[in-house]
Amino acid sequence: MHETYDQELLQCTDRHYDSARIGIVGGGQLARMTALAALPLGCEVRILEKNPLSPAAQLTPLAVTGDWSDADTLRSFAEQVDVVTLENEFVDAGALRRLEAAGHRVFPSAACIAVTQDKLLQKEALVRAGLPVPRFCAVISPEQIVEAGDRMGWPLMLKARRNGYDGKGNFTLHSPSQVQKAWQALHGDEQALMVEDFCHYSKELAVIVTRGRDGQTVTYPVVETLQQQHVCHLVHAPALIPQELAAHATQLAVRAVEAVGGVGSFGVELFLSEAGEIAINELAPRVHNSGHYSIEACVCSQFENHLRAVLGWPLGSTRMVAPSAVMLNILGAGRGHGRPHGLSDALSVQGAHVHLYGKAMCGVGRKMGHITALGQNAQEALSTARQAARAIHFENHS
Repeated sequence: MHETYDQELLQCTDRHYDSARIGIVGGGQLARMTALAALPLGCEVRILEKNPLSPAAQLTPLAVTGDWSDADTLRSFAEQVDVVTLENEFVDAGALRRLEAAGHRVFPSAACIAVTQDKLLQKEALVRAGLPVPRFCAVISPEQIVEAGDRMGWPLMLKARRNGYDGKGNFTLHSPSQVQKAWQALHGDEQALMVEDFCHYSKELAVIVTRGRDGQTVTYPVVETLQQQHVCHLVHAPALIPQELAAHATQLAVRAVEAVGGVGSFGVELFLSEAGEIAINELAPRVHNSGHYSIEACVCSQFENHLRAVLGWPLGSTRMVAPSAVMLNILGAGRGHGRPHGLSDALSVQGAHVHLYGKAMCGVGRKMGHITALGQNAQEALSTARQAARAIHFENHS
């Protein structure tokens, strides 16, 4: 009697294969694009996210609806995969450390996340590595903020040390009169804060660095990012800066990822001053918005290389396949349903690559998708991306 397919499958479970079971903590668009990169490699993808309708959960029947801050949930999730990786830096490092102690593979490591998820500890690690950063210090009271401003000069950036992104958790102080308002806005009585020099930059730059388990490292081109109300709006790849400046920015980005022991794709944000000097703003221990263009514009995307890195596989080429690329975020204009309008018109734009994240709800400034366009020059790519982005909009109930 012939064995059934199910019986054959059960007999295969103890054999070794190069394919892997990937567990991604977090279910937003970054997890979605990472999962999309994993599927052609034959990887089994599991997602852990509170929201059962998250963008990434739509791609796999193996999505787990649960709270990653719950120790039992996180441990059970890790037991079902070969490698745990993260969509964001908000997972408690202590919880990740307990997974590692139980024998689970976690990349980036708990030690790396412990440093990078706290902006003060991150900056201190970069300083120890001899890297240039804006001046900074911890503050525990409004009075200390005023003292720091008088010492460092105004304006001054007040930042939450943890859980800030897209401008959330930041407050620009122009004078001591704003300190009390900023302290209340950032809940200074409840969470740790720091202050930092306000950087008068000429350009904001970013570099995606992918570092493997063995220390092998590849870098993507230096890009220029443009913000809209503190949210990344536009990315030009490569940045239109002198080659020697780009090489210097790349070197700093690699050293920054090495300084925190990073494994995987990291986004390193930098400031280029009006005097031509570069300082590191911060680094994100994950795939990053500034690298979305790499899906179409590079031989191997930041998402695929992240998977290769955390699995211990060889890293792929980061070479661009066109002279120029532009990534334009599609940001929500108001609160409403996440159903897109105008998709057909956007798809009719030749050369435009449309990515929609499948979010159930739209919000003001919320990242709902992005457009990537390639071109012989930046202006050609930008014109194509803008034409497609203008066609797409979302319902507004606000």
